[in-house]
Formats: sequence, C-alpha cells, structure tokens
Amino acid sequence: MDDYTDTLRRLSIRDDAYVESLSDDQKNVEESGFDRKTHALVQLGAMVAIDPAPPSYMRLIDVALECNATRNEIVGTLIAAMPAVGAARVVSAAPKLALALGYDVAAALEELGDGRRLR
Repeated sequence: MDDYTDTLRRLSIRDDAYVESLSDDQKNVEESGFDRKTHALVQLGAMVAIDPAPPSYMRLIDVALECNATRNEIVGTLIAAMPAVGAARVVSAAPKLALALGYDVAAALEELGDGRRLR
C-alpha cells in the first residue's frame, strides 16, 4: 500500500494512536512531508479559515520566521488562502496577523488619518 493510502485509511477510521501521534509537532512535520517553513505556512493558512484570536498567530509566525520565511511570504499566505476561505476571513485575519508580525494596522491608519475602521 502506498504511504498516502495508508495515511488516508488511518485518518478515515480515526486510528486514535495515529491521530494522537500527530499532536507531537515534530511527528506532524515529518508525517506531512513538508519542510518546517512550508508546514508553518500551511498551518497559518488553516488558521485563517478558523479565525482565531491574535495570540494564536504568534507561535506560527515565530516558527515561520525561524525557518527563514519572509514577512512577504507570511502575508502571501493570506492571499493564497483567500480563494478557499473567502475575503471576509482574510480581511478579519489581516490585522491579527499584522500584530503577530509587530505591525499595528489600526495605529498606522490612525496616524495616517485614515477614517476607515477595522472590523
């Protein structure tokens, strides 16, 4: 059996031991087949879909930056996720992601005198 079919079978039947093993970060990266940077960016795209609070982004941003992802690649993840999750999720995620990157969009807009409000 191919590795991907074994993985799909184990996930489909909710092989509890396998699913539990995937909660370990290193095991999750290994099983995904991605390098650590790509893994962090994929997880970031998934986070956009669930619309978490700003602190949830910080760990992934730290990991991505430690793995030499650029800030442009991190923000590019928002763009890549948009067709799948919709503009509303990306618009909601943008200021949260910005804060995790150390950029306060609301303060920048206020400083610029921009009257638009963030959601």
